[in-house]
Amino acid sequence: MSAFADAAHLASWAGLCPGNCESAGKRKTGRTRKGNVYLRRGLCQAAWAASHCKDTYLTALFYRVASRGGVKKAVVAVAHRIAVIAYFLLAEPVAYKELGGDYFDRLHPERTTRRLVRRLEQLGHQVALQPRAPLPPLTALSHIPKCGQRRGRPCKCAQRGITCIHKT
Repeated sequence: MSAFADAAHLASWAGLCPGNCESAGKRKTGRTRKGNVYLRRGLCQAAWAASHCKDTYLTALFYRVASRGGVKKAVVAVAHRIAVIAYFLLAEPVAYKELGGDYFDRLHPERTTRRLVRRLEQLGHQVALQPRAPLPPLTALSHIPKCGQRRGRPCKCAQRGITCIHKT
């Protein structure tokens, strides 16, 4: 990664940065330039696959951009973000931390609340918001017995109130 000064240089070399053709204050085109066709194609295919995942940051970014600019622009935007993430993962030995599909909702909760209330009112509902009591800590669920499953995630048979099929 020492060939690139920063992540923006990598994204530009891959041809994933938006164009900036502006004259007299008018934005003429935002077309991306031709970069490394193999890297660009691979990152766009990875972005398309990431858009079909569930509850991930890249999926949330895809739908956020696609709602405003269309699906193809969203694919390029997610491919750009994947290139930036890959740069930092390769440049420094750090682990990737998934932000989650609700990252943008948690970023501005009051904005999300206003948007959802406005949407419900457009559907004809009258909305009155009341603050909710905080959720109990996770230690409150420790009274649920564990089953005899040996590997993987513990089963949720006791939570669902069914007879455990994993007991040996």
